[in-house]
Amino acid sequence: MSNRDTLFTADRTVPALIVKIGNYPLHHGGVGAIRSLGRLGVPMYAITEDRWTPAAHSRYLRRAFAWPTTGREDPDALVEGLLRIGRRIGRPTVLVPTDDEAAVLIAERHKELAGPFLFPSVAPELPRRLASKRGLHELCVEHGVPSPASAFPDTYEEVEDFARHARFPVVVKNREAFVRRRRPAVHGTTRVRGAAHLLALARGWGARPGVVLQEYLPREEAEDWIVHAYFDENAAPLAMFTGVKVRSWPPHAGMTATAYAVGNQELALLAEQFVKRIGFSGIVDLDLRFDRRDGRYKLLDFNPRMGAQFRLFESAAGVDVVRAQHLHLTGRAVPEGEQRAGRRYVVENIDLPALLAYRRSGYTTPHAPARPSGTELAWLARDDPRPFFTMLARFVRPGAEHLYQLWRSSRRAIAE
Repeated sequence: MSNRDTLFTADRTVPALIVKIGNYPLHHGGVGAIRSLGRLGVPMYAITEDRWTPAAHSRYLRRAFAWPTTGREDPDALVEGLLRIGRRIGRPTVLVPTDDEAAVLIAERHKELAGPFLFPSVAPELPRRLASKRGLHELCVEHGVPSPASAFPDTYEEVEDFARHARFPVVVKNREAFVRRRRPAVHGTTRVRGAAHLLALARGWGARPGVVLQEYLPREEAEDWIVHAYFDENAAPLAMFTGVKVRSWPPHAGMTATAYAVGNQELALLAEQFVKRIGFSGIVDLDLRFDRRDGRYKLLDFNPRMGAQFRLFESAAGVDVVRAQHLHLTGRAVPEGEQRAGRRYVVENIDLPALLAYRRSGYTTPHAPARPSGTELAWLARDDPRPFFTMLARFVRPGAEHLYQLWRSSRRAIAE
């Protein structure tokens, strides 16, 4: 949607900065945020790995700050780096984190960052807790929100005990927000079919496994849903969207490859009530799985920041969650409006292998509309084509090898 089609105007005197921590240059969410606000005339800046990061080539980006990070840096160094960038921009700037590490850093070091930057006010400890599998599970139990049955073993012996009594298959995930860029026990979500496979994996996890062992919700009896929203300082939703995930990569357990905007009042109410109880403010990206066996939505992930597929969702007034945040933090009203139903979102570089995998499995999503009302591509945009071609140039060989390794890993997990 162009700026001419919106029912509001943004404050063009307040820029925005895309903040990322870690090495993941092919991130379409950052490109989407640059385009979304840039089309409104908001001056856009971004932290990038290098000058060949696709986001650095968007026509809507005023300047890219090449700052390669790993997630292992001392928080003091990260804060100083952000403050240095803030001084270069030279005026108060809205921060848009694209990963949990950045969201946690901003919340925990809000006192140092509050001068040159604008961001939602949230309890400093809350984003880290939400990004942690254990912390999220505890909050779900505390507030009566359904979530998959989970175990958090602290020793190999506890894994052995779990294996003796567990109902397989189970899902293994890293427990804390930051481990994926340090020494992760597993790469992404790993499905484990039997005790022997679990114990073989656990032997490589060291003295403290650092994983969550979670109930597996079979895809034949489940549906993957997503909620994206923006909440104000009173935890009231200023923008709320729901949708259904059709394909992901790796299959059934990874990043969204294709999704549709589908209204779901029950799901929206569940998300609103949970966020109100915990007192969160800002953008949220929630993953939930509807378990047809008991008719409940179970919260899998709570990302306390913008999700990569946020551009799936837009209201009739032209609002998405990133625009809602910028409007709110600059003192402007966020116009109300129903979400545009039936919109489709496709991530071009991962959807083709996902499509082939899903066709082989025969899996379909019953709530996906027969025809989309419109399609938003993650990378290719008529008014901003360079990120797409930069992505292709960077993706072709290493990206294909990475997809192949993910596919082999998922096939091994299923075969065990």
